[in-house]
Amino acid sequence: MARLPPTRKYRKRKPGRDRPLPPPGKGDLRILQVRSGIGRPAFERRTLEALGLKHHQAVVVQKDRPSLRGMLYQVRHLVEVTPAKAKAGE
Repeated sequence: MARLPPTRKYRKRKPGRDRPLPPPGKGDLRILQVRSGIGRPAFERRTLEALGLKHHQAVVVQKDRPSLRGMLYQVRHLVEVTPAKAKAGE
């Protein structure tokens, strides 16, 4: 008997690459959570919490530093990172 085709629930994600981080600099980074932490390992959920992301589609702005880069590298498949725009008053 032939196997049934996979249902939507079990279909694999489209192959792709994680979004690259912007090059290191001295400015701020805008971090947007694009995927949920539900069903992820505890260390990934704790990393999202340490970044200040409380829920899906949350946005935070953090200073660019090596420790932040390490956290972003751990959850790079869950977040989208872009350089933050400078404030108009500065």
